[in-house]
Amino acid sequence: MSILIAIAFIMMLFIGVPLFLVLSTLAFFLFWQAGSPPMVVINEMFSIIEQEIFITLPLFTFAGIMMSKTKLPERLLRLINSIFGWVPGGLAIVTIFVCSLITAFTGVTGVTIVAAGVLLYPALRADGYSDSFSLGLITTSGSLGLLLPPSIPLILFAVIAELDALELFKAGILPTILMLLALSVYCMINGAELRKEKQPFSLKQALAALWNFRWELPIFIFIPLGIFTGFMTAVEAASLLAFYVLVIDLFILKEIKFSDFPKVAREAMVMIGSIIIIIMASLATSNYFLQENIPFKLFAFLNQHISTKIGFLLSINVFLLVLGCMLDIFSSIMIIVPLLIPVAAMYEVNLYHLGIIFLANMQIGYVTPPLGMNLFISSKSFDKPVITLFKASIPFILILLLILLLITYIPTLSLVFLR
Repeated sequence: MSILIAIAFIMMLFIGVPLFLVLSTLAFFLFWQAGSPPMVVINEMFSIIEQEIFITLPLFTFAGIMMSKTKLPERLLRLINSIFGWVPGGLAIVTIFVCSLITAFTGVTGVTIVAAGVLLYPALRADGYSDSFSLGLITTSGSLGLLLPPSIPLILFAVIAELDALELFKAGILPTILMLLALSVYCMINGAELRKEKQPFSLKQALAALWNFRWELPIFIFIPLGIFTGFMTAVEAASLLAFYVLVIDLFILKEIKFSDFPKVAREAMVMIGSIIIIIMASLATSNYFLQENIPFKLFAFLNQHISTKIGFLLSINVFLLVLGCMLDIFSSIMIIVPLLIPVAAMYEVNLYHLGIIFLANMQIGYVTPPLGMNLFISSKSFDKPVITLFKASIPFILILLLILLLITYIPTLSLVFLR
């Protein structure tokens, strides 16, 4: 019977049945088979509302969608380029940081490639970078930032794993810095080969760009700083961010018209609504798995073949990379995390460390051939064959895989800032 259920579950996913419907149907069937009334499933679904961190999801999503509808990417590009543009590989480094920050605040990599890619790709080509390098850089950078606040996937992982979201944000600081630095060094090496003369640093231009970015600057400084220092809780930070973005976009910058606001708000609520209903369905399913001791049975099976923590972490990396190129990050968190958390605990893997490993794998999975989502988004955005994006992304993927190994086997990188 279990095999038949698994086959039916996979077939429903492959034929395109919405994930929330697949998970809720599975939950109802599993509890019914165990002799529990349908009301049990409803109760399990709504138990998530009791978590305080839950309120941050719609607020951060709303703020991210609002910012993606403005000219923020252009102003952010100008500011960072005025500061780092003189460095060898400066524009490429700017691309990495711009994409990372946009992804962190929108939580959706596709938005980053579409919103920033149209600006960055022509700029990189005009600066002398090869077509392959430019495409690979934008495609890969579009998935960075998922470990930075206020990343929606990171908050979602904290909700599902019942972890402190603020601590998980802290755990992602050093791993993200390592990824950005490693890619920046590679960009500097490539930029040094360009013959085009670099413009010297201009304080006047930097101050002008900073002034042009003055209204968004508090978003990127005070919100993360307030979270890291503990001055604000995640809920307070989300509320402040949503209110601030609403005020500057509607009343100060006026880049979103009042007539367009209902459409933008509806888009944000549809996105978060789809995420919430998937969370609720997943929670019911995962609670059944815990009730039936499925994680312990899975651990017993793995323990027959993998006896060490090192072996477990290696196998998890391989599994998550494959998963990341097949499923979107929200689906992966919903389906896998409830099963993975108890098993990882049995191997004595710190759960905050596991969260960073999981999300880092998902970042790389977005650009992993042959099914990485960002590869197809870039192919559509830049009108290039997918195979071209495959080849262009390989050097960047290899660099990120190297950092992933460091993150995996040096837990201190993730845990050094935690209480």
